[in-house]
Formats: sequence, C-alpha cells, structure tokens
Amino acid sequence: MQTSPVADLQNDNSNPSPNMSLVPAPQPDGPLFAEVDMGSDSSAPTVRVTVVQASTVFYDTPATLDKAERLLAEAADYGSQLVVFPEAFIGGYPRGSNFGVTIGNRTPKGKEEFRKYHASAIDVPGPEIERLAAMAGKFKVYLVMGVIERDGYTLYCTVVFFDSQGRFLGKHRKIMPTAMERIIWGFGDGSTIPVFETPIGKIGAAICWENRMPLLRTAMYAKGIEIYCAPTADSRNVWQASMTHIALEGGCFVLSANQFCRRKDYPPPPEYLFSGTEEELTPDSVVCAGGSVIISPSGTILAGPNYDGEALISADLDMGEIARAKFDFDVVGHYSRPEVLSLIVRDHPAKPVTFTSASEKTEDTHKLLCS
Repeated sequence: MQTSPVADLQNDNSNPSPNMSLVPAPQPDGPLFAEVDMGSDSSAPTVRVTVVQASTVFYDTPATLDKAERLLAEAADYGSQLVVFPEAFIGGYPRGSNFGVTIGNRTPKGKEEFRKYHASAIDVPGPEIERLAAMAGKFKVYLVMGVIERDGYTLYCTVVFFDSQGRFLGKHRKIMPTAMERIIWGFGDGSTIPVFETPIGKIGAAICWENRMPLLRTAMYAKGIEIYCAPTADSRNVWQASMTHIALEGGCFVLSANQFCRRKDYPPPPEYLFSGTEEELTPDSVVCAGGSVIISPSGTILAGPNYDGEALISADLDMGEIARAKFDFDVVGHYSRPEVLSLIVRDHPAKPVTFTSASEKTEDTHKLLCS
C-alpha cells in the first residue's frame, strides 16, 4: 500500500482555488490520493476505484456540482474507473437540523428550512442529471452519486448511476430513512433496487442504515452484486463492522463513502442550527468525521478508514477475489437453503394513485399491435 498525507482544508469550500488539490502529492509528480492499494492478481481483471470523502456546499447545488467535477477530474487523472460519492452529496445531508418539528407541531422557521432544502434538491431526470452524465462521459468513469431527489414536493435520498460513456443508468431510492430523516424524505419502493451489469463488474448501492437490513442485502446478493457501494452519513467506528460483515456475507467488494464536514461547511447560525449542540460547536468543530473505506470480499481493508479530513481514497480491486470468497460462502448459492428459507421481493412501483384510463389506453394499444 502507498499512502500520502491528507490535506486539512480550512478554506471556504464555496470559493475554492481552481487548482485546489484535496490530497497533496508525496512527491512533486506523485498521485493526488490519500490511500492507494496497488496489489493485484494479473490472472484476473483489476478495477481501480475511488471513494470521495468531502462535504457538500450546503444550499448551493451549482457550487456542489462544480466541486464534484473537480474531484472527479482528480480521480480520473489517477486512472480510476469507478468513483463513489457520499450519501446526499448533491442537495446535502441536513445534519443536526430538526426542521422545527415536535409531535403535533411544525414551526414557520422549520417550514422555511424545508423550502430551502427542497430548492437545493434535484429532479431525476433533470438538468443536474444531464450534467453529472456529461462529467462521467468526459472523464470516462463509472459514477455513483448520492443526491437528494425532488419528485414534486416529496424528497428522496437517492443514489444515481452513470456509465463511462456518459449515460444515466438508473437510480436507487433509500427504502427506509432513519429516525428524523423520515420527516423530510419519502420511502423508496422495490422498483429501484438495481444492480447494473457493466464491463467492470456488477454495481449496486444501499444507503447508510438500510445496509443493516438483511433482506435488502439478500435481494442485492441475488442480483449478483460484485461492487457494493455504501454511501453513508455514519462516521462511527461501529460502521466499519457493518461494512466488513457485508463484504464477507456477500462475497463482494464494499466501497463506503462518507462526507467529512466541519461546522463551517454548513450555513452559520441563526440561519442553520445544530439542535442541542450549537452552543458547543466552533466553526472548526468536526460534525462528521468520515470513515470512508474500501473492503475486499475476504474482509481485508484495502484502503481507509480515513478520519483525517477531505480525501480521495483509492484501491485496485482484484476481481478474482470474488470467486475465491464465494468458494467459502455463497449466500444465495451453495450456502442457501431455499426449501427452508426464501425471500419474495415486490419489485414493481408502488403508486398511491393509478388512473384506469391510462391502463385502458395501454390495453387498447396492445390489442391494435396484436391484431
């Protein structure tokens, strides 16, 4: 493994230098990466991947997209084929906010906070998706990006996927927001649990604590996931145990990307308040410590976890590790007992309103085509 020190970025992220590097090179011509594992097996394909550990420019989606493009350019310059960003990188993770909610009441200030948060979200598809697709195509990388999706006036915590040709592949909506997240985010359904077959491997994602849902993980294993992306907002040490378990259980590579944020990465008070802790915080207080990590199917940590600051964390994945791990344990194959335990996944869209006229038109069209 080669490592280089991580820069401690104290500058204002909303006005970064155009030549800013998150991670200084160990030598003048060295790679701009915090951590790199260079081990590989020449008899099996190798995929170079990067997880991004960086903060959103809160309430400023255009600036966040600019930041994403700079980070993507750095990863691409190093030769990364897949780049994974944290949960809610576009749109922001509203850490510490309660949106003025108590049981039976919502304050006017909280409602205004939601309006601003809604305005920072993106439509899928929409112009921001087109720009992200263009970035993926420009830098010829597969891109997995955490976003806040706006569907009318309901928001979803979503991951969007792009191929290296600049095509939007699809999305995954978080199926179970955690605790207070449920007051601002809707619930995804079984229609957006994709695993995409690509030339570099089968790629999918689960977001933050839905990674702790055994049945969701089993559904993804059944789809053959090989590169399991886990954008998160959980920087606790115990998160690492979950990531290692998933790698071992699924016989897959796990790429977990989290933000590294200080208080000053959010708007200052009184515009934005960290409920219950604001008085204890200084602008430099760390409010999310990262912990981004890359783990092999054998449970070996290939890079990270990083708790030092914003960074790009990279490793070369020896895809032969998957077969070697599955020889020991294939959770939906030779180690399954379907006659005893089985799972049914309802993977159709769950719509609250269905118009019969639309169904009738579809049926009429089908009859005309068949006649």
